[in-house]
Amino acid sequence: MKPEPQSLLPAVLDTARAAGRAILAVYGSDFAIETKDDRSPLTAADRAAHDVIQRELEALTPGVPVWSEESAGIPPGERAGWTRFWLVDPLDGTKEFIKRNGEFTVNIALVEGTQPVLGVVHVPVQGRDYFGARGHGSWRQDRDGSALPIRVRRPAAAVPRVVGSRSHGGDSLTAFLAALGAHELVSMGSSLKFCLVATGEADLYPRLGPTSAWDTAAAQAVVEAAGGAVTDLDGKPLRYNQGSAVLNPHFLVYGDPERDWHRYLPDAAGR
Repeated sequence: MKPEPQSLLPAVLDTARAAGRAILAVYGSDFAIETKDDRSPLTAADRAAHDVIQRELEALTPGVPVWSEESAGIPPGERAGWTRFWLVDPLDGTKEFIKRNGEFTVNIALVEGTQPVLGVVHVPVQGRDYFGARGHGSWRQDRDGSALPIRVRRPAAAVPRVVGSRSHGGDSLTAFLAALGAHELVSMGSSLKFCLVATGEADLYPRLGPTSAWDTAAAQAVVEAAGGAVTDLDGKPLRYNQGSAVLNPHFLVYGDPERDWHRYLPDAAGR
């Protein structure tokens, strides 16, 4: 009998924190930077965190596949038969890691079918965790502190607080924000943008640029368990391991479903 997702949270939190310690060991050193085939950066911290997570998850749930950014080449044909798997970004925000601004995370999600049902986002520099499981709520826990429940903000602020990428922007986002009107914009790196929506510190995160499956699954689980939504531009929830695609569609993350955030999209009139 497979364990319920929420029962796995303590062990997954321990795993994410162990990966975070491996990352910090590199963070304080004079580390080298490599470039992957897709031109994204890679460091020893990415590899060290991957090794920790792979080992611990295989021991925790034998037989459940682990799909990580550092094992991205698993063939779609092999993935097609998966009904339950771990989706992992050992170091989300490598660019932020290289800049040494602290805005990087460890992301671990459990996916059942195509839906993330458990998510842990660990912030190594802060010693902070965001975590949740479908139907059981979400929490934030600081180093040496107790876990506190988190919830999205409803209703959204009259002047919504929007969180955006520190490393990615673009004309589509500019047009979206112009259509939205008065707002407060906060720049943030990695999956921390989702977490600000989950805690009610932000109302909206529009991502109108490329992301990969491992960038979003863990934080999506946290947002959804906190009462929010992560949808593509047609309003459908973001899903994973559907066909050969690794890249996500563009998406919106929001807390208040009563406000039609999709109407501010640049091509909303033609949708």
